[in-house]
Amino acid sequence: MIVRQFLQWVRTAPASERAEATSALARAYLYSQLTPDDRSAAEGAMLMLLDDPSPLVRRALAEPLAFSPYAPPPIIHALAADQPEIAALVIEQSPLFIDADLVDLAATGSPHVQAAIARRTPMPCAVAAALAEVGSAEACLILLANPDADIASFSVDRIVARFGHLAAVRDALFARDDLPSATRHALVAKLSATLVDFVVGRDWLGAERARRAAAEAFEKATVTIAAESPAMEVRPLVRHLRSTGQLNAGLILRALLSGNVLMFEESLAELADLPIARVRSLLGDRGTTGVRAVFERAGLPEASWPAFREATAAMRESAHLDEPGGTSRLKRRMIERVLTGCGRDQVDEVEPLLTLLRRFATEAARDEARLYCQELAGECDLDARAAA
Repeated sequence: MIVRQFLQWVRTAPASERAEATSALARAYLYSQLTPDDRSAAEGAMLMLLDDPSPLVRRALAEPLAFSPYAPPPIIHALAADQPEIAALVIEQSPLFIDADLVDLAATGSPHVQAAIARRTPMPCAVAAALAEVGSAEACLILLANPDADIASFSVDRIVARFGHLAAVRDALFARDDLPSATRHALVAKLSATLVDFVVGRDWLGAERARRAAAEAFEKATVTIAAESPAMEVRPLVRHLRSTGQLNAGLILRALLSGNVLMFEESLAELADLPIARVRSLLGDRGTTGVRAVFERAGLPEASWPAFREATAAMRESAHLDEPGGTSRLKRRMIERVLTGCGRDQVDEVEPLLTLLRRFATEAARDEARLYCQELAGECDLDARAAA
């Protein structure tokens, strides 16, 4: 009887009053002790209110029902198809949606709706994957910030591929403790490409020079990532480099000349399709027979052989691996030894290699000078504080 009177009244009442009454009806449905007939009538009235022309009324219906597991499913699903501001209320909070519902909503919904899905807690892996695949940049950013989201590594990789050029997304990903080394490397690649486009667009550098500078910085960052990664992540990183066409002789030589023996060994093992233990055994042989065998099986360019021959000899002595900078910086004395050794070969054949090694030597000298100046400045600061 009360519901019947409500339906008669709602036809002529102002929107604000209809909204207030609708909210009261929804709360009564959820929390009052209604008879089965009254409950059925109340549900029918709420279904009718879905057609109310005022968004105030439909929002008033959504707000109390959104959080309840006892809300009528037809009303919740109808509200999820309403205008984005109203749909987001129920999509973000309602426990009535199953994973399949949310995946479908992610595929068909507006960015506002996708953002609401991304804020849900908990966030199942399948829904996170759908957002990573089709969600807006905002939704993916919210997803990454959701502490209750179960995001698979392939979903993170998809976000990198789609939005890694955006600074906010890169920052959110770099802040994650669980970011695999291969994914971190892919992010650095996105950053490198973005910087090249920016510098060229501003006419600060020519396109070719900008690309070359970025490529060198990117190779340096790659070795740094490998040096800072747990040992178990180096092989996946090497596989990623190979699959993207970046595992070349220059990068492998840079790793070796930086003292990053693990990356060097894993790279050869990957290219030669040999167990890492077998590669280490061959590299440990006195003379050059074992090194040469691995080198040829890995398919590295013949022109780079003199550098690898000299560098592996220096590696065995371990005399230059303790230079400053850990295993992420080129070792100046090691490069100088390799340059001297390569200089004994036929000049015409090794000239391109010597050019690369001289570039490495310049980089190592500059890095060494920076480290020295930083240490010197630090000592000066200590002396100044002590004197004060």
